[in-house]
Amino acid sequence: MTRDGFNAFCSGLPVTTHVVQWGGADVWKVGGKVFAIGVPQGRTMLVTFKTSPMSYDLLKEQPGLRPAPYLASRGFKWIQHCAKPGLSDADLRAYLAESHRLVALGLSRKKRGELGLAI
Repeated sequence: MTRDGFNAFCSGLPVTTHVVQWGGADVWKVGGKVFAIGVPQGRTMLVTFKTSPMSYDLLKEQPGLRPAPYLASRGFKWIQHCAKPGLSDADLRAYLAESHRLVALGLSRKKRGELGLAI
């Protein structure tokens, strides 16, 4: 997935915000909470996203994927797409959408209501 493709997809998810931080990473948030991080690596991206515990256990062993540095070492269920073969762009988009949903679910009911998120 390219940087433009990553940012275009994340911007299309409901009530997202984008910041560039941590040395040039594209950081996408919902309700002020991070759901995706993209770091440019040449023509591709290192893409980090939150997963369910089951997805984490399945994905962490797949070629091209790894537990996300820093986040996973602190017990968080985050995966980093870091090399080929990794995930197809379609599968990566599905996991990014799921990450968005999981993070939004972690927001308070009041905050989700204020944002208009019907989850």
